[in-house]
Amino acid sequence: MIIGASSFAGTLPELESEVESIELYIPKLEVYEGTKLIRSRIYNLKDTLSAYDLSTSIHAPYFSDAPNYPCELIVDTARLTDKTRRLLEDSIRIAEVLGSGIVVIHPGRINGIREKCFENMISGLSCLSKFAEDANVMLGIENKEGTDQKNLCISACDLIKAIEEIDSPNLRATFDIGHANLTCEGNQEKLREFAEELRNHIAHIHIHDNHGFMTEKFWGDLHGAPGTGVIDFSLLKDLRFKGVHNLEVFSLEDVRTGKKVLL
Repeated sequence: MIIGASSFAGTLPELESEVESIELYIPKLEVYEGTKLIRSRIYNLKDTLSAYDLSTSIHAPYFSDAPNYPCELIVDTARLTDKTRRLLEDSIRIAEVLGSGIVVIHPGRINGIREKCFENMISGLSCLSKFAEDANVMLGIENKEGTDQKNLCISACDLIKAIEEIDSPNLRATFDIGHANLTCEGNQEKLREFAEELRNHIAHIHIHDNHGFMTEKFWGDLHGAPGTGVIDFSLLKDLRFKGVHNLEVFSLEDVRTGKKVLL
């Protein structure tokens, strides 16, 4: 098991002392001016990272209606435009430059007929997967929380269907255990079944905790430290996944708490 953490959780020096990998959250990196990627900042980031013994992954821009999320970087993979497709291609290029192991991508949103939205997402991600193949970068499409019914790929079945229809060696799953717990309404037996169904498609795991039900904020998606919600993280041992388990939490204290639960 490789323990990683989100760049939200602390500075590079702080995280290097706690984890082996860091997930670089694109909207936080300040590499854009509006939608224009400032390439010199990517190479500056590469130089900075060279001083640390950390592997990296990339979290691509995605759809968000949070007030602090930059509106210029909103991406819905079920409704890709030339601009938003370029944003995702930028993330793949950044991963190529930095030697990052994976680019995490969110599935699309339902805006109209669900089946058509799913088809549009498949079409867009198929093109991106070919782009990723050329860059020798792995994409990890993430399962989303079922508390927001406008999300595509809230079930393991739909996520697997997307992966199998795209049929690319460079597209697999980022298993988000917190999102799956919300989809399973906190039922740990169902969560184990979800994980078991997805296990052969996993390239990357997101780790955070919640209570398994809708809340006023964030659809219940609290991104708490492991142990602060209801998730039984022992199920991860059954997956026998040896890759990055990324603590998608918001403080160094939560990273330390999460490590105690996982190790």
